Amino acid sequence: MTPAQTAMLDALVPVLGRKGIVTDPAAIAPWLVDWRRRFHGAAPAILAPASTAEVAAVVAAAARHRVPLVPQGGNSSMVGGATPPADGSALILSLRRMTAIRRVDAAAGLAVAEAGVILSDLHDAALAVDRRFPLTLGAKGNATIGGLVSTNAGGTQVLRFGSMRGLVAGVEVVLADGSVHDGLAPLKKDNRGYDLTQLLVGAEGTLGVVTAATLRLVPVPAVRATAWAAVRDPQAALTLLRRFQAATEALESFEILPRESLAAVLAYVPSLRAPVAAAAAWHLLIEHTDPAGDALMERLLGEALADGLIADATLAATATQAADFWRIRESISDSERALGPASQHDLSVPVDAMPRFMIEAAAACEARFPGTHASGFGHLGDGNVHFHVRAASGTDPALWYGEQVPVVTRFVDDLVIAAGGSIAAEHGIGQMKLAELERLSSPARLTALRAVKAAMDPLGILNPGKLVALAPSAAAQ
Repeated sequence: MTPAQTAMLDALVPVLGRKGIVTDPAAIAPWLVDWRRRFHGAAPAILAPASTAEVAAVVAAAARHRVPLVPQGGNSSMVGGATPPADGSALILSLRRMTAIRRVDAAAGLAVAEAGVILSDLHDAALAVDRRFPLTLGAKGNATIGGLVSTNAGGTQVLRFGSMRGLVAGVEVVLADGSVHDGLAPLKKDNRGYDLTQLLVGAEGTLGVVTAATLRLVPVPAVRATAWAAVRDPQAALTLLRRFQAATEALESFEILPRESLAAVLAYVPSLRAPVAAAAAWHLLIEHTDPAGDALMERLLGEALADGLIADATLAATATQAADFWRIRESISDSERALGPASQHDLSVPVDAMPRFMIEAAAACEARFPGTHASGFGHLGDGNVHFHVRAASGTDPALWYGEQVPVVTRFVDDLVIAAGGSIAAEHGIGQMKLAELERLSSPARLTALRAVKAAMDPLGILNPGKLVALAPSAAAQ
């Protein structure tokens, strides 16, 4: 621990108490590694404030002592966004004690939740008043509101409700000097200059520490229809997507996955069963909340069967069966991780380009890197592809991640940019994609990002090494 870190902790003991300062290496260890176990950091302490005032005191102390902070919630980042630097220069700022759901207003369709609230707990609180928070993802059992806001999380219902950015009506944030920006009021009209709420959503903790958010709720649907279909190829899937969108405005999810992803899940979770018997190369998980319910789903899928777009389909007859369908989808990341080392990419392309990209990018990768196997799954309705290139059998993981993944990543990212897409669809930049963002972004984008960072965090103490690197001249000031 450096002298500055020691002085800072001593100053915070009266504020946080011993419960709010963790220095036991065994207790810190689980929070030094990212979810994918790709990034390993070091930190001599975790600071765990229990209120916004305590967060403000921590950040103000960090500014005084020039000690960097790494904000952390559920530590479920896919890009190393919550992992501290390996040199031990930063302290972890944990928001996990801030678990209050301050307000749930069913009539207004709003909830105010603190940063440490787990997503599934917010789901339960909304349902208790016959409302729902329409963002869900596989990590809902440990992802926290602060992290979801800070990364502009996506998930499986972006098709209808948008990403986190569209669901945040206001934020409470501690800025880099320890001051508190109270922007929780859900104003529909506010022309006082730059939209600070939207600037802070997706900033990955580099501009401020989110302590609470006002979030939009929607009514619980009276009807929900869920189906699984076997489809011949991604282009046929896109044709079916357009049919559903023409038939209803209540289409909420349209997920696509290859046969191998389904096989990986069934091997990883033996209790699950294949929803349909057809040995199709591609599968779809479709869900809508149109009042027409199963009748609409049956009609559209029946027409698709008659046209040869799909080979087989089944509707979930019970809530349990629908949950099993979703469990398959939400288990893909874990099951594919168990298959061995892979270069994993969270990408987006225009929706109409997604079918062609999934096929051609996989073929291009396998041709460029013999012995590898490439495939993608994801949210067809919003153009988000989770694209994986698995290492050739017998590849040493250390060699793969140390030497080959950077080369594969550059190749894949170049394909994405050529398709008019983005190298970060919903997981963010973190530290994993920092170099590629610098390589592929226009000078105008980098200049703007660096200028905002330098203005709002001139000391560079908030989540260093993530999202955007200050230009050398700015960092030295």
